[in-house]
Parts: sequence; structure tokens; C-alpha cells
Amino acid sequence: MKDIILLPTYNEKENIKLIIPEIFNLYPDIYILVIDDDSPDKTAEEVRFLIKKYPIYQY
Repeated sequence: MKDIILLPTYNEKENIKLIIPEIFNLYPDIYILVIDDDSPDKTAEEVRFLIKKYPIYQY
């Protein structure tokens, strides 16, 4: 079984680009599930960019 971090977000575009790399630095084998509620600041777009940077963690 794989460990997973659930990361709920709303208007976290600036924070998400800091927290996801830090999580992977601390726990390189972890999965992260970002749960975004259609943030108007386009948090989901930033997450899509980060998925390209960490492609091994896509499902």
C-alpha cells in the first residue's frame, strides 16, 4: 500500500508551488492528491505545471 497526502486547496496558487516540492523533498515516495474547489486564482493550473515537473507521481 502506498502512502498518500490529501491536500485540500482554495486560492493556494502561491503556496502550492512551495509546499509540493517541500513534501517531495521530505518524502520522495509519497503520493499527493490535491483537492481544489475551482480556485479563482488558478491553483489547478499551477498543480498541472508541477505534475510535469514530478511526472513519476501522476496516476
